[in-house]
Amino acid sequence: MAACGGLLFGYDIGVTGGVHSMASFQEKFFPEIYERTQLGVSDTSPYCKYDNQVLQTFTSTMFLAGMFSSLVAATVCRKYGRKPTMFLAACLFIIGAGLQGGAVNLAMLFLGRCILGFGVGFANTAVPMYLSEVAPAQYRGGLNILFQFAVTFGILVAGLVNYGTQNFAAGWRVSLGLAGAFAIVLGVGSLVLPESPNSLVERGKVARGRAVLQRLRGVEDVEAELEDMIEATEEASRVTLRQSYSFMFHRANAPQLIIDIIIQFFQQFTGINAIMFYVPVLFNSLGTSRKTSLLNTIIINCINCASTMVAVLLVDRFGRRFFLLEAGVQMFVSQLIVGIVLATQFGKYEDGQLPTGTTVGVLVVICVFISSFAWSWGPMGWLVPSEIHTLETRPAGMAIAVAANFLFTFVIGQSFLSMLCAMKWGVFIFFAGWVVIMTLFAYFLIPETKGVPVERVPILFARHALWSRVMGPVSLEIIERDATRTVSRQAAADQRAAANGALKKEPL
Repeated sequence: MAACGGLLFGYDIGVTGGVHSMASFQEKFFPEIYERTQLGVSDTSPYCKYDNQVLQTFTSTMFLAGMFSSLVAATVCRKYGRKPTMFLAACLFIIGAGLQGGAVNLAMLFLGRCILGFGVGFANTAVPMYLSEVAPAQYRGGLNILFQFAVTFGILVAGLVNYGTQNFAAGWRVSLGLAGAFAIVLGVGSLVLPESPNSLVERGKVARGRAVLQRLRGVEDVEAELEDMIEATEEASRVTLRQSYSFMFHRANAPQLIIDIIIQFFQQFTGINAIMFYVPVLFNSLGTSRKTSLLNTIIINCINCASTMVAVLLVDRFGRRFFLLEAGVQMFVSQLIVGIVLATQFGKYEDGQLPTGTTVGVLVVICVFISSFAWSWGPMGWLVPSEIHTLETRPAGMAIAVAANFLFTFVIGQSFLSMLCAMKWGVFIFFAGWVVIMTLFAYFLIPETKGVPVERVPILFARHALWSRVMGPVSLEIIERDATRTVSRQAAADQRAAANGALKKEPL
């Protein structure tokens, strides 16, 4: 239920492209695009049919609002807990969806979009953090990726809704307003689910934290994990949230800060959201009908959803780096093929329409690209930042990661249609080049966090050949502190075992 915050995010990503292609929506809010796409009164390039700054701003406004709200969300998460933050997100989603669905002018449409963005900022900060904290270390990757699976499922649902409402005059109202119904699920989940034990301990409710941890783990002896939380909390309590943000910029946390930002940059510069926002628009530009474009979108979204399940099932077996590196090759080849096909084929036909066979081929290659992203940079873009922070920097760190994600998503959403118009097929080569860079970054600079308790992840950076140099002398302090903690924890475990009569005597 908590992962439904991702469903809302995904639904809003997926619904916009389909709504853009609906004639009734274009006629009411974007008559210039309506004339180009429906009436054919413009002789503009097929790549430029949807090039409109106001339309792009409508798409990207949500992410700009989300960027600002995610920074506030860190304060709410730390002071009041993860559950209240998720409930607030659900309420904002309901209000924003209502305004969008009932919009009578652009101002109302944009206001609803902004409020949705505030809800997304709170949800995308709290939900990954919550899932990381309630999950056992050995299953943390798969459970955390449920958030990304919910995103992809939301995109699929949006495609189905758009396909079903495309022929109704008010179909766009149904598509945009339905987000409010899904927000109710997140709201209910935030009321009935337990608060994360980390959050309870962080707010001084250790007894409740122990009880929740015992319920989540299904065992009575959770003292070792609880001690880690208490120790982390004691360290975190020495700094305020403002200091926590400041601490993110200390040398000791430089690796986490860099990865927080860079991984979000790379996630967007795979080109994924450019495609997910505008798939119906893209295929419309290639000459397919609106109905066929929306059907292609559903096919792509099904691949997206199914491929994310691959990560859910296998990320804790193969690790994070394996999927990032494998997908780098697959995404690069896919983007290159699409760019070459459009460069060599699109200009051959005077009517600006690709043959059915070529369009199907482009669809297949885009599906290959989508599948590789869905089990790599999609889920890992949220999983890795949620795993690499100590308790004292986790709210600030996740807020920075979410804000960076929204910033770069805003940039892509605001610029892609103009880039497509200006660069034409070259836009796919542009993204392919970034895929090469991000794959090299993953190979050299992202450590494997599979099976490592969240509280012990900083030791990976302290022992890393490059990151330890970035961290400076503090890396040695972290290594020494971890060794001391390991010895102390083992001694405490031995004492508990002896007290329970479980320590076996050596045979004579």
